[in-house]
Amino acid sequence: MIALNNISVAFGGFSVLHDISIEVLEGEFFTLLGPSGCGKTTLLRTVTGFVIPSSGTVSVNGNDITRLDVEKRNIGMVFQNYALFPSMSVYENIAFGLKVKAMPKAEIKKKVEEIARKVELDDAQLVRKVNQLSGGQQQRVAIARALVTSPSIICLDEPLSNLDARLRIQLRNELKDLQRKFGITTIYVTHDQEEALTLSDRIAVFNKGKIEQIGRPNEIYNLSETEFVCNFIGDINKLSPEFLKKANILTDKTTYIRLERLYANAPKPHHIIWGEAKVISSEYYGLYIKHTVDAQGCILKVVEKNSGIAIYKIGETVSLSFDPSSLLQYERNGQL
Repeated sequence: MIALNNISVAFGGFSVLHDISIEVLEGEFFTLLGPSGCGKTTLLRTVTGFVIPSSGTVSVNGNDITRLDVEKRNIGMVFQNYALFPSMSVYENIAFGLKVKAMPKAEIKKKVEEIARKVELDDAQLVRKVNQLSGGQQQRVAIARALVTSPSIICLDEPLSNLDARLRIQLRNELKDLQRKFGITTIYVTHDQEEALTLSDRIAVFNKGKIEQIGRPNEIYNLSETEFVCNFIGDINKLSPEFLKKANILTDKTTYIRLERLYANAPKPHHIIWGEAKVISSEYYGLYIKHTVDAQGCILKVVEKNSGIAIYKIGETVSLSFDPSSLLQYERNGQL
């Protein structure tokens, strides 16, 4: 569907993207994930035509669109701040792209009303000014405006970042449902790891203008290919050389383990029983409890499912165990 081949971008002699190659499949929800300033938004703008690469090509269904004008690419765009027109009604905002195409009024009305129903905007909301709507409703307007022209691709640049936490969770679920409903190929930019893991079919993790790893959410999380990905995705424990030595694991690699793969007072036959640790603190999250423990100088975090039992007391001694196959280990260059 979308092929980015050897894309490099430089601004004023400063290199922003370095030899990026990605293939996005038709109907896929593909996420560009990384910290601020890593180049993910620049790549999205390269796909949409707002940025022309220094080298490399952008192709859609085998057609080179690298230097094609933005309006000729048939790509919908939802910006971080939605970029809606505050002086216009919701109807006028959604209809804007159709009017630019000089579509007949009757056809515009039909298309706007159809897409409004699909994103659950009612007739009363269509006549309001966008600044009279909630953040979630404004997001639906932005998505409707992007979809009403029937693009083959939609690109979204951190569309949930300006919302509060509760609304962000609600709308990301709605966003995924909409994407499934329309079956449209989607490229999504975010710095939020949880957002990427819950929404995506595949994820490309960016770091300093380069791709560290491309994979499905479970591959990115459980089989992190580089030390950067390992640390960037979710919470993780770094195991000290002393910890590994006492566990009879002889290695000179940097070693990590996910919080939920380290067990307190729950030994199983295939686990290595490391020894004792003292509970420093416990954080109660409802579904789970996060304990911080001191394993003789190695400070670790352990996550347990909330089973209704009492939380460990501060200073209480627990035994730690883990499955050696759960360890993530990297050479000094940060690679597996």
